[in-house]
Amino acid sequence: MTSRNSLLAGVAALAVMGASAGAVLGGFASAQDAPESLLPPGFDDPAPAPTPTPRPTAAPTAAPAAPSAAPAGSPATVQPLPQGPAAPPSVPALSEGELSRLPTLEELENLSTDELDDLLGLKPEYDIPPAARRSLAEVGVLAPEEGGMPVASLAAQPAELVRPVLAGTRSPMVSRWGHILLRRTLASRLAAPDGLDPVQFAALRVGILNRIGEFALARALVQDIDTGNWNRALTSQALTAYLATADIVGACPAVRLQGNQRENPEWVMWQAICNAYAGEGALAASQLNTAQSRAIAPEIDIALAQRFAGASGRGRGGVTVNWDGVDTINTWRFALANAVGETLPEGALDEAIAGRGGAYYALSAAQTPMLAPHERADHAEFAAARGVLSSAALVDLYSQIYAGDAARSDVSDRAARLREAYVGADPEARLAAMRGLWGEGDRGFAGQVLTAYAAARIPPSPEYSGDAGALIASMLAAGLDRDAASWRGAVDEGTLGWALIALADPEGGSVASSDIRSFEDADESAEGRKTAFLVAGLAGLGRMAMSETGEFGVDLTRRSRWTRTISAAADAGSPALVALLAGLGMQGESWSQMTPLHLFHITAALRRAGLEAEARMIAAEAVARG
Repeated sequence: MTSRNSLLAGVAALAVMGASAGAVLGGFASAQDAPESLLPPGFDDPAPAPTPTPRPTAAPTAAPAAPSAAPAGSPATVQPLPQGPAAPPSVPALSEGELSRLPTLEELENLSTDELDDLLGLKPEYDIPPAARRSLAEVGVLAPEEGGMPVASLAAQPAELVRPVLAGTRSPMVSRWGHILLRRTLASRLAAPDGLDPVQFAALRVGILNRIGEFALARALVQDIDTGNWNRALTSQALTAYLATADIVGACPAVRLQGNQRENPEWVMWQAICNAYAGEGALAASQLNTAQSRAIAPEIDIALAQRFAGASGRGRGGVTVNWDGVDTINTWRFALANAVGETLPEGALDEAIAGRGGAYYALSAAQTPMLAPHERADHAEFAAARGVLSSAALVDLYSQIYAGDAARSDVSDRAARLREAYVGADPEARLAAMRGLWGEGDRGFAGQVLTAYAAARIPPSPEYSGDAGALIASMLAAGLDRDAASWRGAVDEGTLGWALIALADPEGGSVASSDIRSFEDADESAEGRKTAFLVAGLAGLGRMAMSETGEFGVDLTRRSRWTRTISAAADAGSPALVALLAGLGMQGESWSQMTPLHLFHITAALRRAGLEAEARMIAAEAVARG
């Protein structure tokens, strides 16, 4: 018998001894004060049975004779109960070391139900009845009829190919539309590739979603898998998603099911919080007090956990969170402070955003509903430029700010300007408001995302040709390609507006080299990057002959392992694999890290795989932001 079995037997022995002692004491008390019998005479003190008359011993028969009927008037006899075992089974002896590891009675009293079940080996490995368990054959939240990728897109692909692609995607996308495409692919309801465990496949996908800031979608994806199937990698990614969305209690089913499988401080505090919300407030308080006395984490982290656990109604709800001496935040402090409504130290969030990994806090704040709309505004614009938030979501946020923010501030002024961009009395007034929202860099692009639908309301006219490039870029930020194409006759050849329409027009055709030369002559981007992206995008979309690309100094003939793989995926007709490989090739913080060669292969592969709309949007964005 193993040591654990011996310990379990010892705990069981303590339980048996306690039960036996209780039975003896209960019997003694009954004997001292036995109740008076309420049965009629003859039922509680039956008359002694008559002495049987001796009979000769009969020879044994093949079967016992049936019992004879009782004489008339005599009470019926009751068949005696079968005799039990003479003695209870013996309990294996425990060594001194095993005895020393047995929990004390005080420790047993402080164990939660889950911990006691775990100690006795009674804890189930699964917390969902068999009939309610979900299949792992397809995992995801976006079905094909909802815009997701075909279910079997990756089923025939080898794990040796898909696993490195997913594991290698570790940075955000330079392209907003590349981010949107990658998100759509990762969220799709997909069958696992050949040779790749479905749970591991899900963990890799959730990991990318966390790394690109799609925390709410990452949480939704892990919730599509029963917690009994979570492995260590998926649990780690799930906790990241739950923290980033400040949904602390959402992780409790997995935390309570897995019990003591982890020992890091966050897990210990999370266990206590989950115990509090499971109705075991005294145990949660004891666990957090122990964590505090052992200093397993900084005082501020434990205090926030005590404050959150106290919100369950049974813990230390009145605990004071003292930020004195705390000038930095981490993911735990940020999530718990937002969840309980604690104000962070002044400047701590800005410092965290400015530091390494600061995009995490900005993207988390953009999606945290506990924060006021005006507190989320700047972070939301950053998220919109990345592709995490849509144009409609950003407009909704500023609408809340306009309706509820009485105090004048930069954010409220921006909300008022956005309203004017949509409801101004005439196009010129609306254009003036939009110019005030556009700017340089990511903030300027976020302004274009914000005004996309307002830009579509400006009638195409040569009168507004000076703003045509920005208006068309704004429309394309929200995918309004047909509205942008309506400006075809209102822009001059060789301008930015013309170049964007040449790439984004769903009915566009081939483009002459002379027109591209006009664009090149007016190109003021660093090293002529916009021209190079225009050439690469047109070639990838099949709107320019490959033989003409060399005239502009753009070499699209080089090959690498990545270019060969994405071309093969397009030939195989696998849109999901092409999208994943495109995401692998679009990693970076700015368009200066994108090469025309990568852009050409991405747009060409997407077009051949049936994703031409996404290819057009990515190519147009490259020129607009290059």
